[in-house]
Amino acid sequence: MALLETLRLVLAPPHRAGQPFIAAGLALAVFGAAVHPALSAAGVVFAAFCAYFFRDPKRVPPPDPGAIVAGADGIVVSVTEAAPPAELGLGPQARWRVATFLSILNVHVNRVPAAGSVTAIAYRAGKFLNASLDKASEENERNAIAIRLPTGGDIAVVQIAGLVARRILCELRPGDTVATGQRLGIIRFGSRTDVYLPPGTVPLVSVGQTMIGGETVLARISHPNDGRPPLMDGPL
Repeated sequence: MALLETLRLVLAPPHRAGQPFIAAGLALAVFGAAVHPALSAAGVVFAAFCAYFFRDPKRVPPPDPGAIVAGADGIVVSVTEAAPPAELGLGPQARWRVATFLSILNVHVNRVPAAGSVTAIAYRAGKFLNASLDKASEENERNAIAIRLPTGGDIAVVQIAGLVARRILCELRPGDTVATGQRLGIIRFGSRTDVYLPPGTVPLVSVGQTMIGGETVLARISHPNDGRPPLMDGPL
Protein backbone atom coordinates (compact mmCIF):
# COMPACT_ATOMS: atom_id res chain seq x y z
CA MET A 1 0.00 0.00 0.00
CA ALA A 2 2.84 2.43 0.87
CA LEU A 3 4.51 1.71 -2.49
CA LEU A 4 1.24 2.34 -4.30
CA GLU A 5 0.76 5.67 -2.55
CA THR A 6 4.34 6.67 -3.40
CA LEU A 7 3.77 5.87 -7.07
CA ARG A 8 0.54 7.86 -7.08
CA LEU A 9 2.43 10.85 -5.68
CA VAL A 10 5.35 10.61 -8.09
CA LEU A 11 3.17 9.96 -11.15
CA ALA A 12 0.49 12.56 -10.34
CA PRO A 13 -0.41 14.73 -13.36
CA PRO A 14 1.44 18.06 -13.49
CA HIS A 15 -0.04 21.43 -12.67
CA ARG A 16 -0.77 23.52 -15.76
CA ALA A 17 2.01 25.94 -14.78
CA GLY A 18 4.53 23.22 -15.56
CA GLN A 19 3.28 22.40 -19.04
CA PRO A 20 5.46 24.98 -20.87
CA PHE A 21 8.59 23.66 -19.13
CA ILE A 22 7.75 20.04 -19.90
CA ALA A 23 7.02 20.93 -23.52
CA ALA A 24 10.35 22.78 -23.77
CA GLY A 25 12.20 19.73 -22.49
CA LEU A 26 10.46 17.44 -24.96
CA ALA A 27 11.17 19.86 -27.81
CA LEU A 28 14.84 19.87 -26.84
CA ALA A 29 14.83 16.07 -26.82
CA VAL A 30 13.39 15.94 -30.34
CA PHE A 31 15.78 18.59 -31.62
CA GLY A 32 18.72 16.95 -29.88
CA ALA A 33 18.00 13.63 -31.55
CA ALA A 34 19.07 15.21 -34.83
CA VAL A 35 22.10 16.95 -33.34
CA HIS A 36 23.67 14.93 -30.53
CA PRO A 37 22.43 12.11 -28.26
CA ALA A 38 23.61 13.97 -25.15
CA LEU A 39 21.45 16.98 -26.01
CA SER A 40 18.45 14.73 -26.54
CA ALA A 41 19.09 12.99 -23.21
CA ALA A 42 19.31 16.37 -21.47
CA GLY A 43 15.91 17.30 -22.87
CA VAL A 44 14.37 14.07 -21.62
CA VAL A 45 15.87 14.53 -18.15
CA PHE A 46 14.66 18.14 -17.95
CA ALA A 47 11.14 17.20 -19.05
CA ALA A 48 11.02 14.34 -16.53
CA PHE A 49 12.24 16.60 -13.71
CA CYS A 50 9.63 19.25 -14.53
CA ALA A 51 6.88 16.62 -14.65
CA TYR A 52 7.99 15.54 -11.17
CA PHE A 53 8.40 19.04 -9.76
CA PHE A 54 5.04 20.32 -11.00
CA ARG A 55 3.11 17.21 -9.93
CA ASP A 56 -0.30 18.02 -8.54
CA PRO A 57 -1.62 15.10 -6.47
CA LYS A 58 -5.15 14.93 -5.14
CA ARG A 59 -5.50 15.86 -1.48
CA VAL A 60 -8.33 15.02 0.93
CA PRO A 61 -8.83 17.55 3.75
CA PRO A 62 -10.07 16.30 7.14
CA PRO A 63 -13.88 16.22 7.59
CA ASP A 64 -13.67 18.78 10.39
CA PRO A 65 -15.21 22.24 9.73
CA GLY A 66 -12.95 23.74 12.41
CA ALA A 67 -9.66 22.47 10.96
CA ILE A 68 -7.02 24.82 9.58
CA VAL A 69 -4.74 22.77 7.34
CA ALA A 70 -1.23 23.20 5.97
CA GLY A 71 -0.94 25.51 3.00
CA ALA A 72 1.90 23.51 1.46
CA ASP A 73 4.00 20.37 1.61
CA GLY A 74 7.34 20.66 3.36
CA ILE A 75 9.00 21.05 6.75
CA VAL A 76 7.91 23.49 9.46
CA VAL A 77 10.84 25.86 9.99
CA SER A 78 9.19 28.36 12.31
CA VAL A 79 6.26 28.54 14.73
CA THR A 80 6.24 32.03 16.18
CA GLU A 81 4.03 35.04 16.89
CA ALA A 82 4.11 37.80 14.28
CA ALA A 83 1.87 40.43 12.74
CA PRO A 84 0.46 39.48 9.31
CA PRO A 85 1.69 41.41 6.25
CA ALA A 86 0.63 45.05 6.60
CA GLU A 87 -0.64 45.18 3.02
CA LEU A 88 -3.54 42.86 3.93
CA GLY A 89 -5.00 45.37 6.38
CA LEU A 90 -5.47 42.81 9.17
CA GLY A 91 -3.94 45.08 11.80
CA PRO A 92 -0.68 45.02 13.79
CA GLN A 93 -1.76 42.46 16.40
CA ALA A 94 0.67 39.54 16.61
CA ARG A 95 -0.77 36.09 16.04
CA TRP A 96 0.68 32.62 15.60
CA ARG A 97 2.48 32.06 12.29
CA VAL A 98 3.43 28.63 10.97
CA ALA A 99 6.12 28.74 8.27
CA THR A 100 6.65 25.75 5.97
CA PHE A 101 9.77 25.45 3.81
CA LEU A 102 9.39 23.66 0.48
CA SER A 103 12.51 22.02 -0.92
CA ILE A 104 12.84 21.54 -4.65
CA LEU A 105 11.61 17.95 -4.16
CA ASN A 106 8.33 18.87 -2.46
CA VAL A 107 4.97 19.30 -4.17
CA HIS A 108 4.75 23.05 -4.80
CA VAL A 109 1.01 23.48 -5.31
CA ASN A 110 -0.33 25.67 -2.48
CA ARG A 111 -3.61 24.93 -0.70
CA VAL A 112 -6.28 27.01 1.04
CA PRO A 113 -5.88 26.48 4.83
CA ALA A 114 -9.56 26.97 5.71
CA ALA A 115 -12.90 27.63 4.03
CA GLY A 116 -14.06 31.22 3.77
CA SER A 117 -14.10 34.28 1.54
CA VAL A 118 -11.03 35.96 0.06
CA THR A 119 -11.01 39.57 1.26
CA ALA A 120 -7.63 40.76 0.00
CA ILE A 121 -4.69 39.70 -2.16
CA ALA A 122 -1.50 41.75 -2.20
CA TYR A 123 1.74 41.14 -4.12
CA ARG A 124 5.00 42.71 -2.98
CA ALA A 125 8.34 42.58 -4.75
CA GLY A 126 11.39 41.77 -2.66
CA LYS A 127 14.61 39.84 -2.29
CA PHE A 128 15.30 36.16 -2.97
CA LEU A 129 16.94 35.05 0.27
CA ASN A 130 17.04 31.43 1.39
CA ALA A 131 13.36 30.78 2.15
CA SER A 132 14.22 28.74 5.26
CA LEU A 133 15.49 31.90 6.99
CA ASP A 134 13.04 33.63 9.31
CA LYS A 135 13.69 37.04 7.74
CA ALA A 136 12.45 35.72 4.40
CA SER A 137 8.91 36.40 5.63
CA GLU A 138 9.66 40.12 5.70
CA GLU A 139 12.26 40.64 2.96
CA ASN A 140 11.50 38.20 0.13
CA GLU A 141 9.13 38.55 -2.80
CA ARG A 142 5.69 37.47 -1.61
CA ASN A 143 2.01 37.20 -2.39
CA ALA A 144 -0.30 37.53 0.63
CA ILE A 145 -3.92 36.38 0.80
CA ALA A 146 -6.47 37.20 3.52
CA ILE A 147 -9.43 34.88 4.07
CA ARG A 148 -12.46 35.69 6.24
CA LEU A 149 -13.73 32.58 8.04
CA PRO A 150 -17.41 31.72 8.61
CA THR A 151 -16.78 32.24 12.33
CA GLY A 152 -15.80 35.87 11.67
CA GLY A 153 -12.03 35.59 12.17
CA ASP A 154 -9.37 35.99 9.52
CA ILE A 155 -6.40 33.93 8.42
CA ALA A 156 -3.60 34.88 6.07
CA VAL A 157 -1.59 32.62 3.78
CA VAL A 158 1.57 34.01 2.21
CA GLN A 159 3.42 32.57 -0.79
CA ILE A 160 7.10 33.47 -0.49
CA ALA A 161 9.76 33.12 -3.18
CA GLY A 162 13.14 31.60 -2.34
CA LEU A 163 16.68 31.40 -3.72
CA VAL A 164 15.63 29.76 -6.98
CA ALA A 165 11.95 30.68 -7.20
CA ARG A 166 11.22 33.64 -9.46
CA ARG A 167 7.52 33.31 -10.16
CA ILE A 168 4.60 33.16 -7.75
CA LEU A 169 1.28 32.16 -9.29
CA CYS A 170 -2.01 32.80 -7.47
CA GLU A 171 -5.29 31.49 -8.88
CA LEU A 172 -7.59 33.31 -6.43
CA ARG A 173 -9.28 36.70 -6.68
CA PRO A 174 -10.78 38.98 -4.00
CA GLY A 175 -14.37 37.96 -3.37
CA ASP A 176 -13.82 34.28 -4.18
CA THR A 177 -15.45 31.72 -1.88
CA VAL A 178 -12.90 29.01 -1.15
CA ALA A 179 -12.95 25.53 0.42
CA THR A 180 -10.47 23.94 2.80
CA GLY A 181 -7.69 22.24 0.83
CA GLN A 182 -8.59 23.94 -2.46
CA ARG A 183 -5.68 24.74 -4.78
CA LEU A 184 -4.74 28.41 -4.56
CA GLY A 185 -1.61 28.60 -6.72
CA ILE A 186 1.98 27.46 -7.05
CA ILE A 187 5.51 28.78 -6.51
CA ARG A 188 8.10 27.69 -9.04
CA PHE A 189 11.33 26.01 -7.94
CA GLY A 190 11.79 26.34 -4.18
CA SER A 191 9.82 28.48 -1.74
CA ARG A 192 8.07 28.95 1.59
CA THR A 193 4.45 29.24 2.68
CA ASP A 194 3.39 31.04 5.87
CA VAL A 195 -0.02 30.64 7.49
CA TYR A 196 -1.14 33.25 10.04
CA LEU A 197 -3.78 31.80 12.35
CA PRO A 198 -6.77 33.76 13.71
CA PRO A 199 -5.95 35.74 16.87
CA GLY A 200 -6.14 33.50 19.92
CA THR A 201 -5.86 30.25 17.95
CA VAL A 202 -3.03 27.97 19.08
CA PRO A 203 -0.92 25.95 16.60
CA LEU A 204 -0.86 22.17 16.96
CA VAL A 205 2.40 21.59 15.06
CA SER A 206 6.08 21.97 15.90
CA VAL A 207 9.31 22.95 14.14
CA GLY A 208 10.69 20.05 12.13
CA GLN A 209 7.31 18.43 11.51
CA THR A 210 6.50 17.30 7.97
CA MET A 211 3.45 18.91 6.39
CA ILE A 212 1.10 17.59 3.70
CA GLY A 213 -0.61 20.53 2.03
CA GLY A 214 -4.39 20.44 2.32
CA GLU A 215 -4.35 17.57 4.84
CA THR A 216 -2.14 18.16 7.89
CA VAL A 217 -4.05 20.06 10.61
CA LEU A 218 -2.18 23.17 11.80
CA ALA A 219 -4.79 24.31 14.30
CA ARG A 220 -8.46 24.07 15.11
CA ILE A 221 -11.10 26.72 15.64
CA SER A 222 -14.63 26.30 16.86
CA HIS A 223 -17.39 26.04 14.28
CA PRO A 224 -20.87 27.48 14.94
CA ASN A 225 -22.47 24.06 14.65
CA ASP A 226 -19.95 21.65 16.11
CA GLY A 227 -20.55 22.31 19.81
CA ARG A 228 -16.84 21.89 20.64
CA PRO A 229 -14.58 24.31 22.59
CA PRO A 230 -12.98 27.08 20.52
CA LEU A 231 -9.34 26.20 21.20
CA MET A 232 -7.17 23.21 21.89
CA ASP A 233 -4.95 23.26 24.97
CA GLY A 234 -1.72 24.03 23.13
CA PRO A 235 0.95 22.77 20.74
CA LEU A 236 1.68 19.06 20.57
